[in-house]
Amino acid sequence: GSLPKWVVNKSSQLLAPKAMKMMYKASLKYPEWKLRHNPHFKPWLYPEQNQLPVLVLSELSLQHADSLENIDESSLAETKDDRGEASDEDSV
Repeated sequence: GSLPKWVVNKSSQLLAPKAMKMMYKASLKYPEWKLRHNPHFKPWLYPEQNQLPVLVLSELSLQHADSLENIDESSLAETKDDRGEASDEDSV
């Protein structure tokens, strides 16, 4: 379903500024954090450092949105990450 307009308006007034403040504080700590956590690893600058597996385009298939409508997820277990309970250290 959709959310009522007042919920969207209230969350954008309260939650969005709080989230932005948290991201700003985290960004101030990033240079120090990066110096302690693999400072020379920058795959966004040096693509040769990328450790992700290469996707073979011929193995990909096209899916249409209507085929995704009836996916049964009732048997899936919810993990800690799905609930958004990761620690602040993990996200910085």
